[in-house]
Amino acid sequence: MSASRRSGTTDELGPDEPERDGADLLAALLDGMDAALCAFDADGIVTHWNREAERILGWSAAEAVGRRGFSGWAVRSADADDVEARLMAAMRAPGRQVHEFALLTKDGGRVLVRTQSSAVRGPDGKPAGLYCAFSEVHTQIDLERSIALSEALFEDASWGVVLVDADLRPAVVNVHAARALGSGRTALLGRPLGDLISQGVEELESALAHVLAEGAPPAPAELWVTVRLPEGDARRCWRSGFVRLASPLTEEPVPLGVGWLFQDVTEAKQTEQEAAQLRFRANQLHRASRAAAECEDPAEAATVHLDFALAGFADHALIDLVVGDEQADGERTGPVRLARAAATPSGAPGPSLLVSRTTLPVRYLEGHPALQCVERTGSVRAGASGRDATRAREWAEARQWPEGTVHALCAVLRSRARTLGVVTFLRGPSRTQFERADATYAESVAARIAGTLDLARVLDR
Repeated sequence: MSASRRSGTTDELGPDEPERDGADLLAALLDGMDAALCAFDADGIVTHWNREAERILGWSAAEAVGRRGFSGWAVRSADADDVEARLMAAMRAPGRQVHEFALLTKDGGRVLVRTQSSAVRGPDGKPAGLYCAFSEVHTQIDLERSIALSEALFEDASWGVVLVDADLRPAVVNVHAARALGSGRTALLGRPLGDLISQGVEELESALAHVLAEGAPPAPAELWVTVRLPEGDARRCWRSGFVRLASPLTEEPVPLGVGWLFQDVTEAKQTEQEAAQLRFRANQLHRASRAAAECEDPAEAATVHLDFALAGFADHALIDLVVGDEQADGERTGPVRLARAAATPSGAPGPSLLVSRTTLPVRYLEGHPALQCVERTGSVRAGASGRDATRAREWAEARQWPEGTVHALCAVLRSRARTLGVVTFLRGPSRTQFERADATYAESVAARIAGTLDLARVLDR
């Protein structure tokens, strides 16, 4: 191997232009490597030395090429024999050999490096030299930590990790995320997020696009989504963090996608919401009791309880009273008839209005939820969910409820072992259907309304 070939210089090679081009290509490849690299011939003479090796140790290629081993310049004299023996042993050993050495820099400092050495075979298959790639140990450790962290996140993490590409499609998914999205890890790759999430996907994609354009947000975000699972859609709250991924191999940062980390906090959020709702409703009951106590007319106090109950609970409310007195044992002499006593305005919002006292019954059809409520002396829930707009309008009209009603909850008014009537709470399509906890609250309101109406009936006699 000539000196010009070994050092990567560009001496005149005569008409052999292809060989010159090969030497230039080799020099460019060596100098472009991220790892430091040097090579030795069979006698231990340095034949190649790239720019990364010069950066780490300070010795230029001109100063390094042609020296025998590292002794006297790149290692301490006390370590020279051991270092040379371990390096040259790579020519006789199969595969790569990994060692850690303390090398000397040109200014006299010491650098701990990790080396990977391997034999270079000649045309006859015999060792013709060796190459040695090395990097600073702390750099190698940082790389190994990054790889170990990546593998742990995608195998053992107890939260979901998804790498989303620039097209907002999953590129890598860990086990936890695949389980949360109800599919296998490979089945999720490349699919639009809309195939996996039915509601909340717009907010999620907006967050991902923002991270791609602007970078990671300063704090985690809580996203409510509805996930398409094999057993059916499920509502989930995911506390999500985002990081923008950029290629380290380019001078200008080129976004590769977004790292999305999330944790399911649905149960905690639901518990928190239920606690906040319970505090609010208890406060409303307290405020309603104090306001009702200032009313001279007990019937007016009933509407006060009704108005306070509507806040955050329903859109409309009705109070229907039983026509005629019920026996204390609950027996009746005829069918149940109800007369309207109070109602919230069906148009513009406002306080509940008392209806002039009348015994004319409301024309409820048989099987009406209010009638069922009186017959059962218990709460009744009804809804038009699943119907289209026209059928939902017909459903509300048939029950003589305001237009736009899709959910109803009837609570019986009981006082002194008698059924006085029914209070009905109505919700529009923008609200969810009534749940069991809503029925409990409605029963608490109904008990207060029943007491005031019973007092009003006694005073009227």
